[in-house]
Amino acid sequence: MAKANNKRRSPSKYTIGEMYCGPGGIALGAANASLNKNGRQFGFESVWATDYHADTCETYATNIKKIHPACDVIHSDIRDVDIDSLPKVDGFLYGFPCNDFSMVGETKGLDGKYGPLYSYGIKYLNHANPQFIFAENVSGISSANKGGALDQILSELANAGSYGYALTAHLYKFEQYGIPQARHRMIIVGIRKDLGKIFAVPKPTGILKTARQALESPPIPDGCANQELTKQSATVIERLKRIKPGQNAWTADLPNNLALNVKGARMSMIYKRLDPDKPAYTVTGSGGGGTHVYHWTEPRALTNRERARLQTFPDDYVFCGSKESVRRQIGMAVPVDGVRIILDALLKTLNDVEYDSVPASKNLCDLFV
Repeated sequence: MAKANNKRRSPSKYTIGEMYCGPGGIALGAANASLNKNGRQFGFESVWATDYHADTCETYATNIKKIHPACDVIHSDIRDVDIDSLPKVDGFLYGFPCNDFSMVGETKGLDGKYGPLYSYGIKYLNHANPQFIFAENVSGISSANKGGALDQILSELANAGSYGYALTAHLYKFEQYGIPQARHRMIIVGIRKDLGKIFAVPKPTGILKTARQALESPPIPDGCANQELTKQSATVIERLKRIKPGQNAWTADLPNNLALNVKGARMSMIYKRLDPDKPAYTVTGSGGGGTHVYHWTEPRALTNRERARLQTFPDDYVFCGSKESVRRQIGMAVPVDGVRIILDALLKTLNDVEYDSVPASKNLCDLFV
């Protein structure tokens, strides 16, 4: 059981700011998180958010500002932002760029173009000293730079600001929390050390939600935004017809005229059809032919709205930009319901409410003392 001992009175609404905010998966998860303690309602309020991608910022503003009208959405490369001008908030959340940590990318880690961008979050922590941190990245960060990248980032987060942070780092397997997608992400939650609280990883729900349940219960309403079909070539259609649910282009029995002539690495998601009775495989935001996630019955790629459902965005959440831009946004988002579950637990930690928990995957007891 997780329990904190600090008895300070906390605000009913914790203000939050986001760096590399994406289309709003974290913000919506935070908006949906809540705690009722002794008749008092606790939650989060978005104050500012930054991202360098114009369509992403438009999506975030279109949806999140309906909930938090005063939220300032800043469209800018973070390297051009005056960090000290960003408003001070209670909590700082960021999914720092994962390009150089992803096992599908070039895996340059901290030596890449994007790897060092986490440091702008450290600069904000030094400026604002927020009460808590929520940071997200791909599972591959654990092995980047032979494991040194994650240790360096954790060390800098733990020692940031005037007080430092007590960190809990855990590799969440979101399908264990009822998310209809096998999406594994490293989530770091930190609480300022002077508050005397330590976050504990919420226990998995034990609920398994399948791809069929996500896409068909209930059916997607007619006229829903972002529901455009992808035009498939005749060859792709014939290839998909021969691939059974759960199979991909390499495991299916394909004739020579439909087989892929690829040398080297064979990624398992290429033309992989969903198994309707299992959570989906990971939805991605980029990649060429064969990477769009494919329906188990119909010989086609999923629509962006279907991908959004696998990321647990509601059907009235409108994504802005071209079809490929929307695909990118959805693939880079954090599952809304996964964020809500973690932030529900954070609200309980901050307000001394016990909850069922499990050990964190990253042992920080002897680090950064």
